[in-house]
Amino acid sequence: MLSSMDDYPLHQISDVIRHVGSSDRNFYDRYYFNLHACDDTLFMVMGLGQYPNLAVQDAFACVTRGGKHHVVRASRVLGDRMDTTVGPFRVEVVEGLKRVRFLLEPNEHSIACDLTWQGAIPAFLEPRQYIRKFGRVLFDTTRFAQTGYWSGTLQVGGETFRVTADRWWGTRDRSWGVRPVGEAEHPGIRQGEGQMTGMWNYSPMQFADHSVLYILNETDSGERAIEEAVRISNDPQRQPEWLGRPEYEHKLTPGTRMVESSVLHFPQAPRGALSIQATPLLTAFIAVGTGYGMEQDWRHGMYQGDLVVQGLVKDVAEIAGYGQYGVVDHVARFDASDGSVGYGLHEHGFWGAFRKYGMNDASGGAS
Repeated sequence: MLSSMDDYPLHQISDVIRHVGSSDRNFYDRYYFNLHACDDTLFMVMGLGQYPNLAVQDAFACVTRGGKHHVVRASRVLGDRMDTTVGPFRVEVVEGLKRVRFLLEPNEHSIACDLTWQGAIPAFLEPRQYIRKFGRVLFDTTRFAQTGYWSGTLQVGGETFRVTADRWWGTRDRSWGVRPVGEAEHPGIRQGEGQMTGMWNYSPMQFADHSVLYILNETDSGERAIEEAVRISNDPQRQPEWLGRPEYEHKLTPGTRMVESSVLHFPQAPRGALSIQATPLLTAFIAVGTGYGMEQDWRHGMYQGDLVVQGLVKDVAEIAGYGQYGVVDHVARFDASDGSVGYGLHEHGFWGAFRKYGMNDASGGAS
């Protein structure tokens, strides 16, 4: 199956670009973006993914605004991998690793946009995530992250926003590799156990002249499957500064899995110990309606037909009770001990037991 990408010197294996090196059904290649106004005005999360071994390409946009959870999503059969359209969605790489355009053309649902991303820091390659369970590779992923600015227009529920780079910031990442996607497989020996366990915490924080990227997956037993903390200057001539082993203190709402606030500590930071207070401003329950796994009939990489476009609007209060059991994204304010103030993503998820905060099983809340 030749595609337009085959005319570029990009091949990594002795096959056409349409076919990836792994035959694992869960191979994926996707974009993630978020957008906020450095306050609680609204919070938008968007994504587009390809699943070459499932022959599916899908996309979504999710907006929290005025107590409502808006979603537009689309899925189609994957053909030419250079064609990054899914119904009304399109991603255009304007300048690699620097500028990207995300479009959701006007449609019958509640979100439309034409937004251009400009990176604030150089794209940063995060540590590879590799998890093997019961002999099978469950996660083997590569990802780069970047903070930046947005410009363009956004329509949500009848409102129109003029998006300008001075106020509208965000985070993006590009990841690819193997991780669980698509229709559920027979669990076999894995039944009763989630794919990722323990606590997931990811916070790309954007300040005026630099960003801090923090990532941690810690199991109930205290093992850290992945961790990193790095400070990156807006000046591409300056090298990243690794901040050492990250530590954390989370305050959770009793009886729930929701983080109210956090303090992230970097005691080994090269310019002296650094602590950052994270205060969530607005929440997006991105596991609801977007494909991150809450609904059994719409998951990333799940075959839906030649082309399907759907939309939904729900009250945030209606979905909060079950949305907390998936990945939860907050736009947050970050107050650093050096006096700097930033904004960005404070993402968390708790799966299975995490007894450090009183969650003794997969359904229990914090004590």
